[in-house]
Amino acid sequence: MRFEILRLDDQQGSATDRLIADAETVRQLVADAALTGERLYIRPCHNA
Repeated sequence: MRFEILRLDDQQGSATDRLIADAETVRQLVADAALTGERLYIRPCHNA
């Protein structure tokens, strides 16, 4: 399964970066974000 990950701006909460990734990459990004306090919005990618 693939996911869309949006990195969120600390001030406005708006998306600053977009990435499509698999579950293992999401797991790594979440672990890194937990250590640094980075805000992420993660949702499943729907196939078009």
